[in-house]
Amino acid sequence: MARMHSRKRGKSKSHKPFVTEPPAWIEMTPKEVEDMVTTLYRKGTPMAQIGAVLRDQHGVPSVKLICGKKVSTILKENDLLPEYPEDLINLIRRAMNLRNHLAENKKDLSSTHGLKRIESKIYRLSAHYRKVGRIPSNWKYSPKTAGVLVR
Repeated sequence: MARMHSRKRGKSKSHKPFVTEPPAWIEMTPKEVEDMVTTLYRKGTPMAQIGAVLRDQHGVPSVKLICGKKVSTILKENDLLPEYPEDLINLIRRAMNLRNHLAENKKDLSSTHGLKRIESKIYRLSAHYRKVGRIPSNWKYSPKTAGVLVR
């Protein structure tokens, strides 16, 4: 399937092997991995980077293989899950920065097009999260009130 915002047809890359049980060489218990996930998140590591930090620095190939749960599920059980998803917040932050840039540079047409692309991603992602129940069903993206959400 083609990408939405480019003329390419995807990207070829390696995929994780299909494994259902943790490797025998892992010495960490699921409780230790869960504790590491919560401490990393409390230190300020984004959810998207927790798995990479555990893989690179602590030798944990997959949190889900060891614990049987995703990082977001672990954070939800410990009442650490943020109110709004990080990917949505990051897109809103990018849109705000671009709006500030466009306030000074009104003739920057490529940035105007980029803003439309980012905001369309925000609308699609927020519709998905509303459908899943991750954000309130009456939540709508508004550039004027987005600054309150990001801060």
